[in-house]
Amino acid sequence: MRIFHIATVADWEAARTSGAYTTSTIGRTLAEEGFLHASRGDQWQGVRERFYADVTDPLLLLVIETDRLTVPMVEEPVADSAETFPHIYGALSPDAVVRTIPLDGRPLPEQTFSQVFLGEVLRRVVLALLVMGIAVVGALVGSAVEPTLGASVGLLVGLVVGVGVALVVHRRR
Repeated sequence: MRIFHIATVADWEAARTSGAYTTSTIGRTLAEEGFLHASRGDQWQGVRERFYADVTDPLLLLVIETDRLTVPMVEEPVADSAETFPHIYGALSPDAVVRTIPLDGRPLPEQTFSQVFLGEVLRRVVLALLVMGIAVVGALVGSAVEPTLGASVGLLVGLVVGVGVALVVHRRR
């Protein structure tokens, strides 16, 4: 799952240098707040309008992959609202941030659910084809080396290597 956090460029650069992002929200640290504020895809623009409208420092939208978090993330209601927001209980590792988007006043392209869904499906299909291709190459190499069991062993080795490559490619995205 992806969640979002609005950060100043200066805070993000400091986090990349130190290896830990600890700004909860504008003017508040993790130590002061107890968690880092985050939002879902349908919430971050409202957060920007409510809390960051007067901020003159350059801002970034941090796109966070929750599978990469090394600390707990909890969906919690906020005061005076029935709406819940994701809260990150600990320092955010820059490795969990899969993308940064400058918020320089230009409108961001809107993506529909279908576009996001189809994009994710396409990425996974390409990764599956990559795994299958590496497995087939392994089988061909194995059968050339050892005619009896080589194809089976090569297929298995190719499959393991292919899954490893796919995982590395998926995590770096």
